[in-house]
Amino acid sequence: MTRRNALRNLAVLAAGSPLLRAQQEIQYTPERLPLLTDLVNVLEFEPVAKSKLSRETYDFVAGGVDDEATLRRNREAFQWFTLRPRMLVNVSKLDLSLELFGQKIAMPILVSPTGGQGLSHPEGELAMARGAGQLQTIMCVSTNSTFPIDKIAAAATGPLWFQLYPGDDRDASRERVERAVAAGCKAVAFTVDTPYDSNRERLRRLRTTGSSPAAALRPRRGPEVPSQYRLNRRPTAELTWPFVAELNSYAKVPVLIKGILTPEDARLAVQHGAGGILVSNHGGRYLGAAPSTLEVLPGIVDAVAGKIPVLIDGGFRRGTDVLKALAIGAKAVMVGRPSLWGLAGYGQAGVVRVLELLQSELALAMGLSGHPNLASIDRSAVSFDRK
Repeated sequence: MTRRNALRNLAVLAAGSPLLRAQQEIQYTPERLPLLTDLVNVLEFEPVAKSKLSRETYDFVAGGVDDEATLRRNREAFQWFTLRPRMLVNVSKLDLSLELFGQKIAMPILVSPTGGQGLSHPEGELAMARGAGQLQTIMCVSTNSTFPIDKIAAAATGPLWFQLYPGDDRDASRERVERAVAAGCKAVAFTVDTPYDSNRERLRRLRTTGSSPAAALRPRRGPEVPSQYRLNRRPTAELTWPFVAELNSYAKVPVLIKGILTPEDARLAVQHGAGGILVSNHGGRYLGAAPSTLEVLPGIVDAVAGKIPVLIDGGFRRGTDVLKALAIGAKAVMVGRPSLWGLAGYGQAGVVRVLELLQSELALAMGLSGHPNLASIDRSAVSFDRK
């Protein structure tokens, strides 16, 4: 082994170490990156992505709000749940496939909507869609995509959903949804947790808020609230639950409510005709001091009582993380930052590798825990022990 290979392997090992709070402390340069096949877990992709992105774009992708407590809490919550493996179960054949809204997919791991993927790689959403399709899973396309939805759909090799930030112009919002459905999107994820611009201190320190390429990709702002509060209001601030019925009237596909964090809102989503719920705190990017998504999942699943599917995102980095959410009652998990790390580092091949790693880790966790298929997973597979 050469000295260069030894140093590279040491960096890869350190990048995946649970002893590090943030893997981005490992540094690469674009000229000296690990081979894609050398990366053995999802966490190892983050320092690679950081080396390829501008400081501004990396902080836009990686950052949370305020002191980033919610961002950290998303990861910490996985330590509060422990798997309970069962033995002498026939797990010689594993099946991770499922059906969501009539679509058969290969695994309960989907690609979250993330805006401006062209900032991470020149092919942006086109490469992401092809990568997700290669793993036979769903990609949810952001309202703030860098390519138009019809072009993304033309590149896609698998199913697509569409994520909606409604704008001030209701007719324009309807047109966006109808265009996405016409392009083949089979569900709409209506994001409800963004009534105001959030306090992203990383970007404020870089003095990029409102002037960076990343900021330009944010949803259009509504009129400013009274100046003494120094806030920027978005169109979502004026919307209430009846808008779900309005959206359903022209979407003609299932509408998921993205951003639910309480059982009360979960019940309201069911009452107002939501086709599904996505438990999400926006990756820790909006409300500071919000709970982790995993800790609120049990109450939300119980409130829905099986009437509509419950999905979840927020900090998923391991197959065991996914299994814990499935055991609590989630139908599927969505991943955002990891797919962007893969895209930034290696393009479509990086997206595929990230999803493959999560899929393989989930399969292994199921096999070692005594679960041959998703139907065999229930709450007996996990225990809660927060200390």
